[in-house]
Amino acid sequence: MPLTSEETSQIVKDFGRKDGDTGCPEVQVALLTARIKQVATHLSDNKQDMHNRRGLVMMVAKRNRLLRYLARTNRDSYLDTIKRLGLRK
Repeated sequence: MPLTSEETSQIVKDFGRKDGDTGCPEVQVALLTARIKQVATHLSDNKQDMHNRRGLVMMVAKRNRLLRYLARTNRDSYLDTIKRLGLRK
């Protein structure tokens, strides 16, 4: 079940650098985190669903790459983002 447009627009508004900013790494990480949570709850109910499990692993890897990029380019924004999302690093 994908994110609703209201959830997506709220995440963009909360994490975007300016109005309608969907391309910055902070927004991408926040959107991936929300989607990862959804897929993780789906997989807790459907343990045999290997197709979505692969998608989950790919999303986690992409989020990790974006976080490494953000840490390398803008350390303050990286620390703020992981604190707001509740990620442990």
